[in-house]
Amino acid sequence: MAALWAAGGARPVLLLEGGERPGKKILISGGGRCNVLPSRADPGDFITDGSPHTLAKILRAWPLASVRRFFEEDLGILLREEAESGKLFPASDQAKDVLDALLAAVNRRDVIVRLGARVSGLRREGDRWLVSLTSGEHIVASRAVLATGGLSVPATGSDGAGLRIAEKLGHTVVPAYPALVPLTSTLPAHGTLAGVSLPVTLTAPLVGGKRTYVSQGGFLFTHRGYSGPAILNISHLAVRGAMLGAPSPIWVQWTDLGAVAWDALLRSKAGPILPLLRSLLPQRLAEQLLAEAGLTGVVGSQLRREDRSHLVEFLTHYPLPWAGHEGYRTAEVTGGGIPLNEVDAATLESSLAPGLFICGEMLDAFGPIGGYNFLWAWVTGRIAGAAARMG
Repeated sequence: MAALWAAGGARPVLLLEGGERPGKKILISGGGRCNVLPSRADPGDFITDGSPHTLAKILRAWPLASVRRFFEEDLGILLREEAESGKLFPASDQAKDVLDALLAAVNRRDVIVRLGARVSGLRREGDRWLVSLTSGEHIVASRAVLATGGLSVPATGSDGAGLRIAEKLGHTVVPAYPALVPLTSTLPAHGTLAGVSLPVTLTAPLVGGKRTYVSQGGFLFTHRGYSGPAILNISHLAVRGAMLGAPSPIWVQWTDLGAVAWDALLRSKAGPILPLLRSLLPQRLAEQLLAEAGLTGVVGSQLRREDRSHLVEFLTHYPLPWAGHEGYRTAEVTGGGIPLNEVDAATLESSLAPGLFICGEMLDAFGPIGGYNFLWAWVTGRIAGAAARMG
């Protein structure tokens, strides 16, 4: 996107791709369908250590509706909304169509694309940039855009090179960490629940503990721990807390029913409790929750008040026994990065290295799953590319 918007000026544009194939993350996104955009977005959906006002200003530079028109009208990719998730996919359900359209647009603008050209260094020489490649080659450029992403899914080529380059040029880096990542557990009983899924509400304390982060959506037990949209969207709190030596608790409300409703429902049942739980929860999970509460085989008429309170707590405020995370291998995005106050919000030009522009996942901001991080990539790529354009 940056190359596309930088093209057409007085100087040619060279796009250096470190891998032998461009757009690998586009091809694997959305299970090969490519979740191009969300159907709706708010700056408050995004996470950053920087100013929310700066983040909002960046996103407003290319509103979601305009980005969608660009894909549909300029690139010719008809998008359709998945009703249950609010995600926008190409009507063909083929990620390759998105990548092909972007590459075709780049070619139409006469961008020179070089594959297998991995950048090892970048330094300022007078009014020019000297770009060093791992092959030993050096390229001179008037302006440079860093769009190398972070560290997530290293199999696609992400190795954090851009962050290291920016740091050498004087930028600080908010410590990078895996975000939108599955969490792991060491509780064997939860491993036996692998494959069980359901919609839940997760909560975790924000820094300082005075406010709570809420994540709603699908939850999936895996052989290693927990995944699904609800887990991925709250995982950054767990990961960052662990980095700081203060692992964040995560609580689960397994159904739409709150504590008062569950208490009333349990009071009304004189017979076995398991069938009641099975009517609202997957059977294996219902059995496991009763087992953990020490209430296997209990009947309502024998349920003591303290046992009922304990069970209600398990159903509405269950402490999820997560132990770690799966790391960059499966993380959908990298948290941390270049602080937003170290770039010009209007152009994304570095405030420390004039003529250098930084965009995408390298910046300290990310959104939830559902196309938000592609939106951030498209918007920031356009801003950086347009600002870098010569003449």
